[in-house]
Amino acid sequence: MSQVSKPKSLAQSNPLFELGKERLELIGKHADALMQGYLEGQVNELAFSQQALQKLLDSRILFYPEEQSLSLRPIVNELIASLTRDERKRQINTDVGEHLDQIDTRVQSLQAARKKGDYAASEHHMQLLTERVNDMTGQFGDAIESLWHRLNTEFGFVSSLDDKILEIELAQRQLRRILDGFGIINFDDLIQLAGSDGALRKLLVSQLQARISEHSGSLLEVQKRLVLLMARFRQQQDRALLINRMAAFLRQHPNFQIGDYPNRSQVPEVINQAHGISAQAFIALDRAQDSYTLAELARTVPREPEQVSQSDKQTEGFVIAVQSLVATQQKQLAKDVEDFFIQVIESPEALSGVDYLFEQALPWEPEMWLFQIVAEYQGLPEQNKQSFILEKDSAQKSRFNQLHIIQDVTVGMRFFGDFQAAG
Repeated sequence: MSQVSKPKSLAQSNPLFELGKERLELIGKHADALMQGYLEGQVNELAFSQQALQKLLDSRILFYPEEQSLSLRPIVNELIASLTRDERKRQINTDVGEHLDQIDTRVQSLQAARKKGDYAASEHHMQLLTERVNDMTGQFGDAIESLWHRLNTEFGFVSSLDDKILEIELAQRQLRRILDGFGIINFDDLIQLAGSDGALRKLLVSQLQARISEHSGSLLEVQKRLVLLMARFRQQQDRALLINRMAAFLRQHPNFQIGDYPNRSQVPEVINQAHGISAQAFIALDRAQDSYTLAELARTVPREPEQVSQSDKQTEGFVIAVQSLVATQQKQLAKDVEDFFIQVIESPEALSGVDYLFEQALPWEPEMWLFQIVAEYQGLPEQNKQSFILEKDSAQKSRFNQLHIIQDVTVGMRFFGDFQAAG
């Protein structure tokens, strides 16, 4: 009885099936050497035969990167990293919408059970709802913990600098997905969903908001570290690229000699980054042939602004004008007092200073006027002073002191008998 071969399935009839199976068997056959190369960052060529090495190279499992020894392909590195790490933590599932839909459905079931008075069912739904909320927040925590673990090891599970940068970019995409997940959670909707139920508000609003705030703070620190690491790796990449380019140039030009750039008048712009030095210049006063040029330069020098001097002149003029006005008034006052004394000489009677002031309609204050009369009288020569008699009409200001205020003065000639008798 002949054995009937089993028909191939649809997947097995695909040409990729045999090719993928062959590659996986090849990896499994050389698993020890490949894992050793993964951990050490480079693969030992002596661990393979020449035929096996060529097969691994043709299968895109190993390759020779530029200026480096035999290494695993980046995709193989990623495959091993994914298989050897906790996939649950490495894979960030931010499908928060599904969790929120489950929470909404569970809350409705809880409220329906409470309306029916089914206490056991309501407790069961409450327990499931709590587990669902914890699963959602725990998923965020696992994702952030995975990022922290990768940061603390500085992406040491990858060997090359380019792979480190790719890993940071991958972590940044994961971080953005977590932030998008935070944005999906709408606490206004959760508040309306919880209603007036205190236990639901505590679970869906207070506790959830506290956990999300905690995760947000941790995520912010992760983001800062990612930015710093990316900047550091970019700098290292630029330096490595510069050195590799220089090494390649030297290989192509083995007789290249570095030029003496300090002694060259024309240097490339990438090297000549210093600013030009301005030479100092001084005037040679001992060169008579330059006297005309120096004179021309001196004429072109702008003069000092004359605003200050004009201002001084204006201020001085104002002071002089005030002083002149005061002196004029002082002269006019002295002249009026002199006229008063002339009037006293011509008058047959003694004259009152205040009455004369009002009769002549003089513009002086009475106090100033009387003071000037007394001063003029005191300033007369002693021989002329004896010809006048000056009587002060004063009153005591207060009974508690001896202060007297002169209210008027009466001036007359000494030869008048009555006034003389009164004085």
